[in-house]
Amino acid sequence: MPIKVPSDLPARAILERENIFVMDEHRAMNQDIRPLKIGILNLMPLKEDTELQLLRSLSNTPLQLDITFITVSSHESKNTAQSHINKFYEPFSAVQGQRFDGLIITGAPVEQMEFEEVDYWQELVEIMDWSQGHVTSTFFICWGAQAALYHFYGLQKSLLPQKLFGLYPHQVLERKEPLVRGFDDVFYMPHSRHTTVTADLIRTCRDIRILAESEEAGVFAAMADEGRKIFVFGHPEYDRLTLEKEYLRDKNKGLDIQIPKNYFPDDDSSKRPLLTWRAHANTLYTNWINYYVYQLTPYVW
Repeated sequence: MPIKVPSDLPARAILERENIFVMDEHRAMNQDIRPLKIGILNLMPLKEDTELQLLRSLSNTPLQLDITFITVSSHESKNTAQSHINKFYEPFSAVQGQRFDGLIITGAPVEQMEFEEVDYWQELVEIMDWSQGHVTSTFFICWGAQAALYHFYGLQKSLLPQKLFGLYPHQVLERKEPLVRGFDDVFYMPHSRHTTVTADLIRTCRDIRILAESEEAGVFAAMADEGRKIFVFGHPEYDRLTLEKEYLRDKNKGLDIQIPKNYFPDDDSSKRPLLTWRAHANTLYTNWINYYVYQLTPYVW
């Protein structure tokens, strides 16, 4: 898929080395089509890593995507250079007059805080409310999904006894739903979180349908409003080494962190992890773009 991003975005060079088609502004303007406008509200601390992961995940459809990275103004990132954010991101105030075909709201490492204690919570609420009338389909990831369930439906997250960390098997519950079309009966996905919204609690809300879940990890994917809201509670966009980096980071800090489950061969952290979730992750994002964005969005907003 041609992804339209700024020519000097650092992730672009890496994607091109992987033979992922990244289109510049000049070539995009010469194509007589309307690209899909996709906003990415990136709340993760290592923004450049997340940019690369999401762009790679979105690269498996023939549709042209025009990507806009969005940031909140009520929080100052401590792990990404402000110069990078100033150059490649738009504050929400600059895009709120626009309409987007799709919006991704990422997770954030604030899950052990109460939602209202997060410094950008009110701005995030404003963005989620804005998306109702300005976005065809919004894809909420991990803490972003928990935040959306809390804001829209009043469903509260709960603290897990220990961090859910590793690769977990999941089962598809509604095979006819296009979001999980092409999935195997059992598929593995990464999780890295301290909190959850239980399946029993989600099932109390008639507006939400659970599409895939795990006995160990709980709900993986759910949706509401006929796909206008997609909730994904794991991290399908993670790269091969993301969990390893998190594990080593916490271990070097002296934190009580268990080895990621089902991740290292033979649970030996000296062995290179196998990438066993990429195909399903690509299918998930492609299905979202195709069935819930492209086929539903108007040609002219």
